[in-house]
Amino acid sequence: MPNRTILITGGAGFIGSNFIPFFLEEHRNVSIVNLDKLTYAGNLDHLEEVRNNERYKFVQGDICDAGLVGSIFNNDRITDVIHFAAESHVDNSIEGPEAFIRTNINGTFTLLEAARKHWLDKANRAKAGFETSRFHHISTDEVYGSLGESGFFDENTAYAPNSPYSASKAASDFLVRSYFHTYGLNVVTSNCSNNYGPKQHDEKLIPTIIRKALVGEEIPIYGDGKNVRDWLYVLDHCTGINAAFTQGKAGETYVIGGNNEHNNIFIAQKICAILDEVHPRQGGSYKEQITFVKDRLGHDFRYAIDATKIKTELDWRPKSDFDSGLRETVSWYINKYQKV
Repeated sequence: MPNRTILITGGAGFIGSNFIPFFLEEHRNVSIVNLDKLTYAGNLDHLEEVRNNERYKFVQGDICDAGLVGSIFNNDRITDVIHFAAESHVDNSIEGPEAFIRTNINGTFTLLEAARKHWLDKANRAKAGFETSRFHHISTDEVYGSLGESGFFDENTAYAPNSPYSASKAASDFLVRSYFHTYGLNVVTSNCSNNYGPKQHDEKLIPTIIRKALVGEEIPIYGDGKNVRDWLYVLDHCTGINAAFTQGKAGETYVIGGNNEHNNIFIAQKICAILDEVHPRQGGSYKEQITFVKDRLGHDFRYAIDATKIKTELDWRPKSDFDSGLRETVSWYINKYQKV
């Protein structure tokens, strides 16, 4: 992939800040422009390893700002987009859905319009090679709704979003699809299962369990703790994004999962057991801090991914063992919280 300049949105967030160092190392002829608003979930400290990389540039700004986005496309000669930026916390979407509609829907539209105007203009295409420009939209398995005890989501699963967050992501998925079918924009979409690993925001489940455990507070688990998620190590997700972006067929969707189905109470107990081993507390096990709290509204029961398509068509496989990945994650957060 020689001499590409890729706009990455939301690159200071959890997945983006893992993806950028990986991608710069993987593709030595690629430059990255990272556009991030730096809301509460963005952290430039997580990109310290690329701060001085001559192929990396940071721009603070809003993906809904059409003037700013257009100037980046023009001034930096953007050849491709990998679109991570999104409001993503389900609880926050229940309390205040407006920000999710604005960023996830309107922001995606703004980026698509900039790409359409910049790449599909015949003069631009001829002089800069935009014929191969690609727009990769990063989405979630939550757009598919909730599974029962059995079954899996795949690329043909009907959309059935149940929260304002997942509804906003579903809408953005459909916008991306429409720009392929209407304008011929070279798009690809990937829908991932729950990510875990270093650099995730404190509000998410696994960091919350670790943080609460270490400070001796109650570890809150919604409902009866039986809600199931398919856990995907963040660096495995990065390799899946790379595969879909570089090899995926235009207009296609690829679901990416870790094949690690576990319910929330198992996750909490597993983390507590690791903490008991590597960072024991006085007076008993961290498991004693686990507390069940009122379930959140519209809490989907189970997500699970059938990633056959990306495995067979793009030869992608998750490499991380769940136990070792979780241990690495716990170690990273112990180090983080001990510095605070």
